[in-house]
Amino acid sequence: MPLEVDHLRRLLDAGPGAQLMLREGDYVLTGPSGTEEVKGALLVISRAALRDRLGDNPDDDGLREQVALLRTEISTLGA
Repeated sequence: MPLEVDHLRRLLDAGPGAQLMLREGDYVLTGPSGTEEVKGALLVISRAALRDRLGDNPDDDGLREQVALLRTEISTLGA
């Protein structure tokens, strides 16, 4: 499943401490408002890091740009 804008929106809505992880081809949220900790998963980005990149009220263009950047980062890692 490819990373989509909706994954980033859900991460931003998840609350402080949330992280977006990649496990066995699926993206899962971890942290206070996400699911439990996922062992063996790759950290894609934390909510805090995404907010640092996009600010408090990101628009769709900014989210799409981040999706493209993160997809490149993930593929570079071979995941």
